[in-house]
Amino acid sequence: MKTIKFIAACALFISATASFGHESMPHHAAGAPVAKEQKDWGIAGDAKAVRRTITLRMGDDMRFMPSQIEVHEGDTVRLRAENKGKVLHEIVLGTKAELDQHAQLMQKFPDMEHDAPYMAHVRAGQRGDIVWHFNRPGTFDFACLIPGHYEAGMTGTITVRPRNR
Repeated sequence: MKTIKFIAACALFISATASFGHESMPHHAAGAPVAKEQKDWGIAGDAKAVRRTITLRMGDDMRFMPSQIEVHEGDTVRLRAENKGKVLHEIVLGTKAELDQHAQLMQKFPDMEHDAPYMAHVRAGQRGDIVWHFNRPGTFDFACLIPGHYEAGMTGTITVRPRNR
């Protein structure tokens, strides 16, 4: 009997302290250090260097507005994602290939926790920011990778124009 009570207590403790998927995930606490890892589409930016804020609205129609953004190489931009819908959405920056791969993982493991400086998880009626330094020219993508959202077309593109040299 003691063994059963012990197992039940352990299960209760684990379930009470577990964090489940996107819904409970914070996106980078204010003031917390951000890991700056160079990606094909840029690197995490410094909020003090932001000269432009671009607001992206997300809705339950599975669309971003605007869905196409243009910036210049060297810009540090605050991408402000506003969730106008009634369900959780996210914005993740990347290349098409990386977003495809990440979306497939999310299909297999929908409660998979993930957080990085190039993503923001935004609850209904809330907003989330990504501060990003676009230090490489090219065309990159952003998407909501919550299962079903990406497949429904919740995607967009970012064109990074080369700086005049």
